[in-house]
Amino acid sequence: MKPEIFRQELAKIGIELSEQQMAQFKTYYELLVEWNQKINLTAITELEEVYLKHFYDSITLATTIDLSATDYSLCDVGAGAGFPSIPLKIVYPNLEVSIVDSLNKRIKFLTLLAEELGLENVHLYHDRAETFGQNKAHREHYDLVTARAVARLNVLSELCLPLVKKGGQFLALKAAKSEEEVVESKKAIAILGGKLGEETEVSLPFSEDKRYIVAIDKKKETPNKYPRKPGTPNKKPLM
Repeated sequence: MKPEIFRQELAKIGIELSEQQMAQFKTYYELLVEWNQKINLTAITELEEVYLKHFYDSITLATTIDLSATDYSLCDVGAGAGFPSIPLKIVYPNLEVSIVDSLNKRIKFLTLLAEELGLENVHLYHDRAETFGQNKAHREHYDLVTARAVARLNVLSELCLPLVKKGGQFLALKAAKSEEEVVESKKAIAILGGKLGEETEVSLPFSEDKRYIVAIDKKKETPNKYPRKPGTPNKKPLM
């Protein structure tokens, strides 16, 4: 997907990009490729693939919630090279974005990226999601929490739901639909104070690829014991 086609396809779903925003995405791509030679940020580096599978894919989250309506606080857990939060921030400058990642090299890249793109209200934290979720300054603080990760939903829920304020949402971006994964996560979600909401299927343009956005509503406070100590959610997922 060439940049101009990217712009046209977003317009089809009601998202109009300015020249400044197009320039920001161009700079984003250039920095991503440059830094990817130093640290492993992504296996996808070809321009048309990045615009489709990283930029457009990240922005599809906006099809499930009107991000322009409120100045939402959004926390992106394990954002890596900044997906989905930085593309969303470019499109919706009103968002207040916090990113937590366990690798300091990625945080350094994201710090430079935010500066080069002129993004305000982007907060970066070098931490494990398990310890971040026990930090009183961040626990149950965010309107929206996102994760675009390969971990199973019951694991992601333990890492992300403690950060969501009551009445907020955890939005998990998944590359594959798995009824089994959703079913096995229901008990964990309930324990953590959540309730399974809508699952939205999104088709990426010009490909057979589909994405799935699973919304989990935060109904009550997460018990203090969660998230458990680093490594435990992966080793012993809540079932």
